[in-house]
Amino acid sequence: MGKDGFKKLDKKKEDINDLKKEMDMDWHRIEWDEVQRRLETNIETGLTKAKYAELFERLGPNQLTPPKTTPEWIKFCKQLFGGFSTLLWIGAILCFFAYGIQASKYIDPAEDNLYLGCVLTFVVVVTGVFAYYQEAKSAAIMDSFKKMVPQSATVIREGETTVVDAVKLTLGDIILIKGGDKLPADVRIIQCSSFKVDNSSLTGESEPQSRSAECTEDNPIETKNLAFFSTNAVEGNAKAVVISCGDNTVMGRIASLASSLGNDQTPIAIEIEHFIHIISGVAVFLGVTFFFLAFILKYNWLEAVVFLIGIIVANVPEGLLATVTVCLTLTAKRMAKKNCLVKNLEAVETLGSTSTICSDKTGTLTQNRMTVAHVWYDLGIKKGDTVPGTKEREFDTKEPTCKALVKIASLCNRAVFLADQDDVLILSRNCQGDASESALLKAVELCWKDEGTNTVDVRANHKKVIEIPFNSTNKYQVSVHEQPDSDQHLLVMKGAPERILDRCSSILIEGQVKDMPADSDYRKKFQAAYEELGGLGERVLGFCHLELDAEKFPKGFAFDNEEVNFPLDGLCFVGLMAMIDPPRSGVPDAVAKCKSAGIKVIMVTGDHPITAAAIARGVGIISKDSKTVEDVAHDKGIPVENVN
Repeated sequence: MGKDGFKKLDKKKEDINDLKKEMDMDWHRIEWDEVQRRLETNIETGLTKAKYAELFERLGPNQLTPPKTTPEWIKFCKQLFGGFSTLLWIGAILCFFAYGIQASKYIDPAEDNLYLGCVLTFVVVVTGVFAYYQEAKSAAIMDSFKKMVPQSATVIREGETTVVDAVKLTLGDIILIKGGDKLPADVRIIQCSSFKVDNSSLTGESEPQSRSAECTEDNPIETKNLAFFSTNAVEGNAKAVVISCGDNTVMGRIASLASSLGNDQTPIAIEIEHFIHIISGVAVFLGVTFFFLAFILKYNWLEAVVFLIGIIVANVPEGLLATVTVCLTLTAKRMAKKNCLVKNLEAVETLGSTSTICSDKTGTLTQNRMTVAHVWYDLGIKKGDTVPGTKEREFDTKEPTCKALVKIASLCNRAVFLADQDDVLILSRNCQGDASESALLKAVELCWKDEGTNTVDVRANHKKVIEIPFNSTNKYQVSVHEQPDSDQHLLVMKGAPERILDRCSSILIEGQVKDMPADSDYRKKFQAAYEELGGLGERVLGFCHLELDAEKFPKGFAFDNEEVNFPLDGLCFVGLMAMIDPPRSGVPDAVAKCKSAGIKVIMVTGDHPITAAAIARGVGIISKDSKTVEDVAHDKGIPVENVN
C-alpha cells in the first residue's frame, strides 16, 4: 500500500476518533451579537438572499450524507455464491466434472452425476433468488418510508417568511417552529412560548424537555437554549437560528459514527461457515482416502477420480441451504404480521441469539402515570388519594407542616391543568407537564380544594421571581417567590431526597423549626422513611424551603440564576412525597418469556436503588429469591462497594 493509502486510513481513523469525543461548542454560551457576527445573519430579518445563495453553494444541502450502498448485482451475487452456496456450487461443478470423465470413457455413461449437478445448481439458484427477492422487497419498503413525507421548514429571509424544503436550509437561517414539527437542523432558541421537544431519539429521555432562550448548562446537550436535528417539537412555538446543518449536527455525528462501523458476521453466518469447514474437511479426507484405496484395489485412475468426486459430493447436505432459507423467510413473514420489518434474513436468527435486553423504566416498563401514594412529614408516613372519587388521604393542611409541604409542591412545580376540565375528577384530569409534577399538582389541588381555593390562586398570590430548573446534574429544582403577607421572599426547593437533605441544616416539626446536625436522629428517621417508601416501589421527592432575609433580599432584588446570588444551603427540610407509577400490564409476562428464553433483562433508571429494586421485583426482573448488591451489603453489614 502506498503512502496515500496510509494517509487515507489515518485520516479516517482521526475522523472516527473526533466523532467519539465529547462535543465542544459554545453556541449556547456566546452573546447574540457574536452569534450574528459568526453566522453573518440578523436574528430579526434573517439572511439576505445573496448571502444565503453564497452559503448554500459553499456548504451544500442540509441533509445527512447517505452511507455507501452496495450495488444490487453484488447483493445478488452474494446471495448466489456466498456462504453455504459456495459449497453447493463446488459440489455441482464436481458432479459435472465426474459426468464429463464418464462421458469421455464410456459410450453410454450413467447420468446420475449429471442429474445431481443439475439439482444442486437448481437449489442454489432458486434459494439465492428467493433470499435476494425477500431482502430487496424489505429494502424497497424502508426506502419508501423516507419519501412518504418530504420535510419542510418555515424560514425568514430578508424579513420575508416562506416555507421551503428542509434540505435547502443553511447556517444562519432564522426558522419558525411549532408543536408537531420535526426540527430540520441544530438550532439556538431566540424566543419561545411553552416550547417543548421530544429528545428521546437523541438522549433516550422519555419525557418532553422544555426549551427557553437562556443558557442553563455548560453541556450543550443539557442546556435549554439549544434544540437538535431530528427531534420533535411537542408543544408551543419558537423562533430559532440554525447553527449546524447536515453531517455537522449532533445527530449527523452519531450517524457518521454508526456508519463508520464495520458489519460483523451474524451468529448464523458464523455457524454456517464453521459447518462448511467441518464438512469440507470430512468430505475431502474421505474422498482422498477412498481415492487411494481405489488405486490399491487396482481400479482405473479415471474410476478412482469419479469415486473421489462421488464421495465428496455425497457429504454435501444439499437440502440444508433451502431449509435454512425457508425457515428464516417464514419467521420474517410472521414478524411482518406483528409490524416488524426484517431487512436481512440472517437478522431473524440474530434476534434469537439475544442474550441481554436493557430497558428504560419510566414509560417503558411503567405506565408513566404517577399518583402521590404517601407523604412523610412530622416524622410520620401518611397515605394519599390514589383512586379518583375516593378519599383515602390521611394528611391535612390544617397541620402547619403539611400546609408548608403542600405550598412548596404547588409553587416549585411547572405543571398546569388543561382547560375545560372543571367537571372532571381531579385525579383524572389531563395536565401539561411531566408525569411527576402532574402527580404533585393533582395531590395539592385536592388539598387546596378542601380549603376553598386552588393551585392557580395560590401561585397568583406567590409571584415567581426566579427559577433554576431541574437538571440531571443537580437533581433539584428551586424557585423564589414573593409572599402576600410578608416582605420576605420564600425560597422553595424539591428534588432527589438525599440531595435536598444535604442542603438542609434544620427540619420543620409540627410547624416549629428544629436544628438538624449531621448526626441528628432526624436524619436517621428520614433515611428509614426513605427506604420504606422506596421499598414500596415509589418514586420519592424531598421538599424544603427558606424565608430569605428581607434586608439582604428586599422586594425588587435582582436575583440571578446564572451566577447564583441567593442561598442554596442552610435550608429547612419539610417532608417527602412518594409517587407510584404502576407497571404496564403486559410487562411481567414479557419479562417472564424473556427469562424462559435465557435472555437477561436489565432495567436502566436514575431512581434510587431501593425504588429501582422494588419496581424490578414487581415486574419480575429480580426474582423473589434473588438479592441485589444492596441486599447483600445490608445482610453482611458492609459498604456496597465492598461486595464482590
